[in-house]
Amino acid sequence: MKKNMQIWLVIVFVLFLFPVVIQFIPEESKISNSKIIKENALIVYASNVVAEEEPVPEVEIEVQTELETEEEPKLGKVLLYNTHSTEAYKPITKAIDGKIAVNHQTENVVKMSEKLKSLLEINSVETDTLNKAVPYSRAYREIRPFVKQQISENEYDLIIDIHRDDIGPEKSTIIHKEERYAKIAFVLGLDNPSYKENEAITKRLNAIMEKKVPGITRGVIPKGGAGVDGKYNQDLHPKLVLLELGGVGNSEDELNRTLTVLSEAILEMFDEEELEQK
Repeated sequence: MKKNMQIWLVIVFVLFLFPVVIQFIPEESKISNSKIIKENALIVYASNVVAEEEPVPEVEIEVQTELETEEEPKLGKVLLYNTHSTEAYKPITKAIDGKIAVNHQTENVVKMSEKLKSLLEINSVETDTLNKAVPYSRAYREIRPFVKQQISENEYDLIIDIHRDDIGPEKSTIIHKEERYAKIAFVLGLDNPSYKENEAITKRLNAIMEKKVPGITRGVIPKGGAGVDGKYNQDLHPKLVLLELGGVGNSEDELNRTLTVLSEAILEMFDEEELEQK
């Protein structure tokens, strides 16, 4: 009984002293414990943020961009120029400034070259234009060095010198499936020592156009001897073709339809040549 009494007295004494002892425990110890908990919590949170902000690999995006910017292969390369650059069409000059003219500084065959260039480039044919205004009377001689330089700096699959003929609309127009087209005449210079090479590509282009719209061309017209140029600078390149696009009385719509047929014929010819090379 006495022993039990002693135990109880000890317990009561400890309980009585515990609040007093707690007050003497250093505050730094409490702070450090709570600080450890807070720091640990911050470390865990920081690690989560870093993980969320890690950049996503961009390899696939870069590859896709390269594929999107890859150019389509070109079917061929063409040079267009106009020896007689001011040759014009009466219906077009009248519509533009009210004056009927067969020569014009802006509304002329150069515009036809630009339209053909657009038609070809839409269909992946690289096309250059050479615009040089030279005196009409000696045009072939004056433009020759410019054409020669252009050819020396580039490789062309076809070169076309575009003119306008002097004939009237009754001879320069054809109706096909209720549509009016300006006729084309191909001119071949017989005084060119290697004219046979130019003749081959000229006849080929003429045949393809005739297949598409029968009667759209006036054929291949050979010229040589006294009174004519006879070469037409075709000796500069075996694939240099001279053509007369319509006559003085052809309208813009008639010319545009023919240019479309011409562009399609050029594309078909390039396709055939590519197949022959395989």
